[in-house]
Amino acid sequence: MTILVTGATGTVGRQVVQHLVKRGADVRALVRDPSKANFPPGVSVVQGDLLDIDSLRTALSGVSTLFLLNAVVADEFTQALIALNLARDAGIERIVYLSVIHSDRYSNVPHFAGKFAVERMIEQLGLNATILRPAYFINNDLTIKDVVTSYGIYPMPIGSKGLAMIDTRDVGEIAAIELLRREKSAVPLPLDRINLVGPDTLTGADVAAIWSEVLGRPIAFPGNDTAGFEQNLRQFMPSWMAYDMRLMAERFLTEGMVPEAGDVERLTTLLGRPLRSYRSFAFEIAAAA
Repeated sequence: MTILVTGATGTVGRQVVQHLVKRGADVRALVRDPSKANFPPGVSVVQGDLLDIDSLRTALSGVSTLFLLNAVVADEFTQALIALNLARDAGIERIVYLSVIHSDRYSNVPHFAGKFAVERMIEQLGLNATILRPAYFINNDLTIKDVVTSYGIYPMPIGSKGLAMIDTRDVGEIAAIELLRREKSAVPLPLDRINLVGPDTLTGADVAAIWSEVLGRPIAFPGNDTAGFEQNLRQFMPSWMAYDMRLMAERFLTEGMVPEAGDVERLTTLLGRPLRSYRSFAFEIAAAA
């Protein structure tokens, strides 16, 4: 019985592979570049991608459970539909799909809307899947740590509604646990959705206050300039992606990412430990500086 992990060299995918291996699973990884496949011993590697039909069929052959993770790319929706259709053709009845929280609400945000459409496909075709819906990744803020430490501001336009930020290490471990729950079941399990959230729902001011506490000096939250956010992102990503991120940030301001009742308790029980907090992340960053 083999579990296939797509997106295996990414931040979340690598965590999933490591946790599966620790738990004794037979893991196969689909990777574009085998030179980046620095996995634990025993992981088999298939070179290919989600638009290469032949390589994907090879990767799916003999697989019992699929972890489907798509990067935010222009053809993300097409990639996901192809992968799920080929998995269905291969007779795979155990699937875990990484979506995003509030995919149904952020209807004008391209990568949210695409993930929600994939969720609808899973539901309408009756695929036996768990849909994981993570909130904002705490680890996204690694990209702005130098701005915080050097300029004394927290620049992310996350608003005042609050985001239930989650650590990607927790995302990877929860995904591995859910993959193994499906893998070990005697029969394919029905559709399930799990919101992946952190222990705290934080505003921009809250995050700035955490950094102030951790660094021992004032860190300001300058506000929610989504246009400026887009322009900054255009320096290191395609314009369409920067605009996608701006649209997401604008929904942060109007909607937030607030967990449902029982989400934190469910995840804490699943992990058997508390969820990692933003404060812990900030202390780790400060200690490593």
